[in-house]
Amino acid sequence: MTFLELLKPQAVKVLSAASSKKRLMHDIAELAETAYGLHAPAVVEALMERESLGPTGVGHGVALPHARISGIEEVAGAFILLERPVEFESVDRQPVDVVFSLFAPEDAGVEHLKALALVSRTLRDGGLCAKLRANPDPSTLYAILTADRGSQAA
Repeated sequence: MTFLELLKPQAVKVLSAASSKKRLMHDIAELAETAYGLHAPAVVEALMERESLGPTGVGHGVALPHARISGIEEVAGAFILLERPVEFESVDRQPVDVVFSLFAPEDAGVEHLKALALVSRTLRDGGLCAKLRANPDPSTLYAILTADRGSQAA
């Protein structure tokens, strides 16, 4: 699995700010609706339900909100870069500005886990995150995320 398989160019967005974690979830859902035709209210509900199990802020300003969504046929992603970080209840208590969200079919098994592992492993790279933060242009961000970094198979 690669970022090219997970992410459409229209699923990448730069936001000046989100007023709260919940507002960010709405922004993610609106992006998922635009890029993948998902029903935004259902996406918000699924993301918030998953978040209630434990925050998906993984540290170093990165969050990986994800959920299983009815009506989607394959794992898909959305990327948001925030110009001003938002409080996210992350494991390191730092606000987030790099957000990669994953949406998986309700019956997705190993594919969802492979996608989550790929995104998590990739965004643990501090150099890559610095490059993302330095390029607030959606097409540039898409190019950075989908660039071949050797074997990306999970």
